[in-house]
Amino acid sequence: MENKEEIIIDGTNAVLGRLASFAAKQALLGKKVIIVNSEKVIIVGNKKDILEKYKTRRARGGSGLKGPFFPKEADKILKRTIRGMLDYKRGRGRNAFKNIKCFCGLPKEFEDKKMIKSGRKKKGITLEEVSKELKGGK
Repeated sequence: MENKEEIIIDGTNAVLGRLASFAAKQALLGKKVIIVNSEKVIIVGNKKDILEKYKTRRARGGSGLKGPFFPKEADKILKRTIRGMLDYKRGRGRNAFKNIKCFCGLPKEFEDKKMIKSGRKKKGITLEEVSKELKGGK
């Protein structure tokens, strides 16, 4: 299990959907995918519409123990988006989902390793801003 190829992706200025689909595809191929700086991933579009969409998703879970649950943290929002691109309820998708790790910031163990830079500066809202809005709004 340790000999799997490991891909480390820097999420700075990467578009959420493109990054998520790439990570899902690589995980399905059996690679271990690690995404760092997930709070700097951007969502392209109208800021107001994006925030409204995520607040609606978050509110849908309610305050009780009933689901569906939608995360507030940037790294967990990214992982949830990747999960949506996998058939995570079946064996192959479940195994692929276990091979995905998302981190806010850059952990010390990945500082010296080679990373894939995946983004250019584009207009949009970062997951960090969405996360702050979700935490402040509730």
